[in-house]
Amino acid sequence: MTKTSRGGRVVRLLRSLILAVAISAVSTLGLAAYWRLIGGGEMSLHGWIAMGLGVLGTVGLAWGLMALAFRSDRDGWDDRVDNHLDPGIEGAEDRKDDDLYY
Repeated sequence: MTKTSRGGRVVRLLRSLILAVAISAVSTLGLAAYWRLIGGGEMSLHGWIAMGLGVLGTVGLAWGLMALAFRSDRDGWDDRVDNHLDPGIEGAEDRKDDDLYY
């Protein structure tokens, strides 16, 4: 890997991170405004912290799981799965239905 491509990956990672934080901040402020609009009282500092951590945790978890899914596909881990019991794949005609577990 060359130095320029590594730098490009870091820039893309930071750009994605900034976008995720911005989306989280806008979501948090939007939810707080909606909460006030429907008459739900003021939120304490602990409420703000809990809501912010919840939104950031959800975005972080979604980001991490999607990154793992893309990496798994890119590295070929999805192709290595043994699907011999899947009734929808090629060569399913040489199996008996008694061999399948539902």
